[in-house]
Amino acid sequence: MNRRSIMGAAAAAPIALATPALAQTLPEIRWRCASSFPRNLDVLFGAPEKIAARIAALTDNRFRIQVFPAGEIVPALAVLDAVQAGTLECGHTAPYYYLGKDPSFAFFTAVPFGLTARMNTAWMIQGPGRELATELFDGYNIHTIPAGDTGAQMGGWFRNEVRSLADLNGLKFRVAGLAGQVFARLGAVPTQVAAGDIYPSLERGTLDAVEFVGPHDDEKLGFYRVARNYYAPGFWEAGARLHFMANKTAWATLPDSYKAAIDVACGEQNADMTARYDHLNPQALRRLVAAGTQLRFWPREILQAAWRETHALYEDIGGRNERFKRIWTSYKTYRDEEYQWFRVAENSFDNFAFPAAAAR
Repeated sequence: MNRRSIMGAAAAAPIALATPALAQTLPEIRWRCASSFPRNLDVLFGAPEKIAARIAALTDNRFRIQVFPAGEIVPALAVLDAVQAGTLECGHTAPYYYLGKDPSFAFFTAVPFGLTARMNTAWMIQGPGRELATELFDGYNIHTIPAGDTGAQMGGWFRNEVRSLADLNGLKFRVAGLAGQVFARLGAVPTQVAAGDIYPSLERGTLDAVEFVGPHDDEKLGFYRVARNYYAPGFWEAGARLHFMANKTAWATLPDSYKAAIDVACGEQNADMTARYDHLNPQALRRLVAAGTQLRFWPREILQAAWRETHALYEDIGGRNERFKRIWTSYKTYRDEEYQWFRVAENSFDNFAFPAAAAR
């Protein structure tokens, strides 16, 4: 047989490529993941969906995670409990929803006058944050990985304008995390309600005011139809970190390459979620203002009182909870140094450039 006939035969016959031996040895694994958010909140619910899709792509579809919205398998505020018990292999949620177990959980989502998204990333990756988180979550049979940050949030929707501290007295306010305890010290009546239940409570008058995330999500949830006064900033959420939580027993059974795939996918969501909100929020805010929303800013009297009560609250909790005290001591040292740096570079730029652009 001459060379030409050999080449012709090769061209006619399809070449069978062998599947890499490593891929053949990796197991097919199926996990279920509960989100604390409804499906219509595309950025928050979309984050674990993107994580699952990325993991599937990185593992040749051998490791698949099915994501369920809040309430479909477990209630929105019970994701940690389900993962801890092994009812589900994993979940995507905000640790500060579980303050009733330990107030220290707040540090790993957001605390009043805390770290911004960028500062929090530095704390979790370069600082002591990840080690402190591991110590806390290990006690709940959970392996946790940061997986998304909303960036700075808004201060909420109010039926009536808030002109002074007196206007907070008796105000029924849906607010998450330690901010509820701060507002209680300021005279309000805080409550924590899952995302899907906020609008009905506001519409019925069960609540006088609500906060959630920012313009993109708040527009979807329809708060502007009931409460027109939209406040800034959400001083209790300068950045709010979401976490992918895996049951430790389930995590231990994963091949190292699957664990690495989860780490990669969650790391990508840390950047993607903030970018999506930074892109979508300005557009949504423009629409909300055009629809009649009154954009307002907290009176300085309230901000100053909130600052005082926030730090008094931390001291009070630290006096009762040694873990909280230890984390707060570390966190505050890190926060204060970051604040000084951002004040020099970021804030000095912002204070000139942002007003200058608005004045053009």
